[in-house]
Amino acid sequence: MKPNAFKADIDDSDLLEKSMSEIASAIADPSRVSILCALMDGRAWTATELSSVANIAASTASAHLAKLLNSQLITCLSQGRHRYYRLAGVDIATLLETLMGVSMKTQKGCVTKTPVHLRKARTCYDHLAGEVAVAMYEFMDKEGWFLPEGGALSPIGMAKFQEIGVEIIPHTKRKSVCTCLDWSERRFHLGGSTGAALLVTFDQKGWIARTAGYREVTFTDAGIKALGRLFRLSLK
Repeated sequence: MKPNAFKADIDDSDLLEKSMSEIASAIADPSRVSILCALMDGRAWTATELSSVANIAASTASAHLAKLLNSQLITCLSQGRHRYYRLAGVDIATLLETLMGVSMKTQKGCVTKTPVHLRKARTCYDHLAGEVAVAMYEFMDKEGWFLPEGGALSPIGMAKFQEIGVEIIPHTKRKSVCTCLDWSERRFHLGGSTGAALLVTFDQKGWIARTAGYREVTFTDAGIKALGRLFRLSLK
């Protein structure tokens, strides 16, 4: 290896380590964690809304948002006089969900303290999470809706999703089917573009109701019937 190439490798390594430490620093604050968790519902929030959920002053929230923006963990959208903040992408949501799972594991004798309504059903950025989502994934996996090697729907799964009315967008850069570790249930739920499309369909059909400003999801009467018919699930 040429000396200059070796130096380039060292420089790249130093740059990666510096970037990782900057991201870790951006997350390492309870108020910023509260902001990031609020944005996990996949929607855009104003600074005022985020300051309220983090229980901090508006000026303090602005400083925290600036750090999150500089670390490219969030993005800012301007619409008229208002500015809205949201997560920078699904990769950031996945990072946060993974961090939640790791954090739960480090607690000795951990008993989940996740509120019951959030544990039952919530959004994980752009797909469903929680007890119901985990049960749905386990049913789909058992019934052969996914290819054995993973990553995509099987012919059975494609037919079932068409029956539900889910519009699958082919040839996207995002992985079609991927497992996402549910931090409250410690089991997998469905992520990827297929998981996102499923949430959109549930929303459009009126099977779920969202609580404004929160990740909580509740199932309507029609949604409860659909869960029983399509996934053999009974909500108690």
